[in-house]
Amino acid sequence: MPRQPRTKPVSAAQVRSYAAKAAEFAEAAASDLAAGRNIAATSLAIHAGINAADAVCGARVGRRASGADHDQVLVLLGEAGPDGAEIVRDLRRLLPLKTTAEYDPDDIAPAVAAKAVERAQRCSTIA
Repeated sequence: MPRQPRTKPVSAAQVRSYAAKAAEFAEAAASDLAAGRNIAATSLAIHAGINAADAVCGARVGRRASGADHDQVLVLLGEAGPDGAEIVRDLRRLLPLKTTAEYDPDDIAPAVAAKAVERAQRCSTIA
């Protein structure tokens, strides 16, 4: 059983801010994908998903995950109802790409980047 995540309270204003950041990251990810910048597109898509998760968790349970392990948000999303369950499906696919996109020297395949952007856009729409 996953341990309970560390959390921080989220105000209504912060929910709106996280949702706006998710939308901005998703839009920038789509733009970078169109320009062939697959690493940037994937990284931005991941950040869109994380911010969307924070918005949904804030709106539905009044708090967001605050631990260093991004996977902890998946536990909290489980408490966020149907919106949380929808984001979990996409975020589970986005989070494993974080290390490759942001720290490893490897490239990101165009198809992988395109799927990441698609997932980020779904998360952003939910938020």
